[in-house]
Amino acid sequence: MTYSIIFDMDGTLFQTDKILEISLEETFADLRKKGLWEKETPIKKYRDIMGVPLSVVWETLLPDHSMEVRSKANEFFHDQLIYTIQNGVGDLYPHVEELFTYLKNRNIPIYIASNGLPNYLEAIMKHYSLDNWVKEVFSIQQIESRDKTDLVHLVMKKYKIQRGAVVGDRLSDIKAAKANGLHAIGCRFDFAKEDELSFADTVIDDLMEIRGIIEKEGILI
Repeated sequence: MTYSIIFDMDGTLFQTDKILEISLEETFADLRKKGLWEKETPIKKYRDIMGVPLSVVWETLLPDHSMEVRSKANEFFHDQLIYTIQNGVGDLYPHVEELFTYLKNRNIPIYIASNGLPNYLEAIMKHYSLDNWVKEVFSIQQIESRDKTDLVHLVMKKYKIQRGAVVGDRLSDIKAAKANGLHAIGCRFDFAKEDELSFADTVIDDLMEIRGIIEKEGILI
């Protein structure tokens, strides 16, 4: 029975913090130009909720604004994220390619399940040539509920996955793993919170620790 690994993208494989502040500043600068925002850019607030669906992001950042304003802000923000990725501002976390090569050589299929939108994920995949290793990328937009648990279930159903792990930095990833009977590997990276990581089966500080888990404990073999 093949073991598969489903990775989150933001804050797990891709160092979103390197493009987040730039893109968010540009978005709120645009809102200021339009007379729709007067205060500082709520970067800290966004960091606190990083990993939630985008609809929740803009409800939180623009609680007193209309759906139309939120939608346009989201579109502008998204365009800025993609622009910065294409211009090489972001980066993968250390050892992503090394780990992916190792997993591929072990015939362990790799999938990505992310709260990001399809064109954003495509930009990352293309810029870093991740399709050399990743079997398929799944976006939260594919799920009506916008729930990571349901998204992971979709991956499992499509590829008939019965054994595997979900690797992510937030509680939604951990819950998605456990609800679907998979091993929950929490990443203690930029956006991670210790109280959320406490629910994971295993917590890592470096992606290559996954190789150690495979070889020492044999849980993925």
